[in-house]
Amino acid sequence: MKASELRAKNGDELRKELSDLLRAQFGLRMQLATQQLTNTSQMRKVRRDIARVRTVLKEKAAK
Repeated sequence: MKASELRAKNGDELRKELSDLLRAQFGLRMQLATQQLTNTSQMRKVRRDIARVRTVLKEKAAK
């Protein structure tokens, strides 16, 4: 997900996206713990998407 796509969304959509990403991260962590996760690069992608969403939310809050 690109930051420009996130900046086009409003605050409620960003909070929903953040919630979805946090759920996905939890699911990936559980898969990793039970050794069911085959593509570990997904963890990194989700973690970075979470950071992007949080950054855009803080930018919008500062305005």
